[in-house]
Amino acid sequence: MTQNPNNLNSYAKYSGLVIQMIAIIAIGTFIGVKLDDKYPNENNLFTLVLTLLSVIISIYYVIRRIILVSKDDK
Repeated sequence: MTQNPNNLNSYAKYSGLVIQMIAIIAIGTFIGVKLDDKYPNENNLFTLVLTLLSVIISIYYVIRRIILVSKDDK
C-alpha cells in the first residue's frame, strides 16, 4: 500500500500544529503555577487565568495556521 506524498505532508503539518498547541498550553500553565507559588492566593487565579488564556491563544494560532495552509494549497 503506497501513501500519497501530499497526505504525508498534511499529516506532518497538522502533527506539528498539535505539538505547538500543547507547548503553548503547557508554557502558560507552567507560568501560572509558578506565579501562584510566588504570590499565593485562595483560588490559584494565576494558573486558571493563564491556562484559559493559553488555550484561547493556541486555538487562535491553530485556526490562523489552517487558514494560511488552505490558502497556500489553492
